[in-house]
Amino acid sequence: MTKRSRHERAQRAVETDRVRQIQASWAARTPPAVSREFEHAVQAARARGPLPPPPDMAPGTPPRPPRPGHEPKPPKVEARPRRGR
Repeated sequence: MTKRSRHERAQRAVETDRVRQIQASWAARTPPAVSREFEHAVQAARARGPLPPPPDMAPGTPPRPPRPGHEPKPPKVEARPRRGR
């Protein structure tokens, strides 16, 4: 875990307090029906939980199928074996 300086922790605490103030002022300005609906949506999202992790894939390989007409060629099957010298 990253160790934060005392100044950085204080800045984060100030930011957190400011966000709480902004949220409280927003909630005070919205009509009660809208804020109740928003709270229900937030509770439903929290109950759902986080998304499952994506499947393990090699880096740089997006899960996209090839475009039509651009499929990879099948491996070459030699009709007769090579002659070695």
